[in-house]
Amino acid sequence: MNATFALWAGSLALISALLVVTRASVVHALIWLLVTLLSLSASFFALGASFAGAAQILIYAGAILAVFVFVVMTVDASPKALEQERARLGRAWVPPALVAALVLVPLFAWRGAPGADTAAPMGAAVSATDLGMLLFGPWAAVVEIASGLLLAALMGARHLGRRGKPEGRG
Repeated sequence: MNATFALWAGSLALISALLVVTRASVVHALIWLLVTLLSLSASFFALGASFAGAAQILIYAGAILAVFVFVVMTVDASPKALEQERARLGRAWVPPALVAALVLVPLFAWRGAPGADTAAPMGAAVSATDLGMLLFGPWAAVVEIASGLLLAALMGARHLGRRGKPEGRG
């Protein structure tokens, strides 16, 4: 039951994440981002990582999304601005697609690697201590990279939102 629910929640997270990056409206993308974050939280709960699920809700679906709402308020989302953005971006999807491929290839290679099944059994509870030891032990570099990517995305959104405004204003 838990494995089926985790698969369902993970599929919903993947579909809603695709909808996040394909929506023209920033507000609609933000709503789909909330769906993505909550479905990831549901999959964490289904897999027995209740601390990670609660942290997902509190930190990402709560605090980070509130910051994104603040950034969205600074972005010009008029139809004219959206058309200019589409014309200017062109093939801007290529670098993120390459990064995604670089992340997915090792992930799928790891899934079939010998000893890859040493994780906790499906539905087993994972303590906060175990999670902390994992995140700040072997996964510390990944956590830092993820936080750097979030910071870069926030700075990029702010820069795009301030484009065309005089320096001393807004």
